[in-house]
Amino acid sequence: MVGVEIDMVVTDSLKALELYEKIFDIERVEVTAFPKGENEVIFTLYGVRFHMLDENPKFELKAPSPDEPKAIWFNITVSDIHEIFSKAISTGCTEVQQVTELPDYGVSNAMFIDPFGYLWMLHQVHKEVSFEERTRLWEEKRDNE
Repeated sequence: MVGVEIDMVVTDSLKALELYEKIFDIERVEVTAFPKGENEVIFTLYGVRFHMLDENPKFELKAPSPDEPKAIWFNITVSDIHEIFSKAISTGCTEVQQVTELPDYGVSNAMFIDPFGYLWMLHQVHKEVSFEERTRLWEEKRDNE
């Protein structure tokens, strides 16, 4: 068997799963029901496998916090950015960047940090813009600053 999985440590994987299920269309794969500090959750989000583990200092598993997030984020392409961003904020996540339209690039994006210290970027693609066109737009913008 081969594959890729994104692993993340959170203070409470069962509570994190509850939150993420309110925001995204999550498919549960495995969920334990042990005391806090021993749980793990495996789920898929749009075909990507995530594996959450409870914070447990005995095993050197330290979770980030909203005040000290890790330098990683999850970039999720969604069909309705306003709906998903609204769900995130209404369930206790903190806005980092409101929904921002980038019409020349054909996308909208937004960012939030969850109560477990992870940063999420949402993208909605409105029209396909080639790599060459995006590069040209960026260079024009850079040259005009």
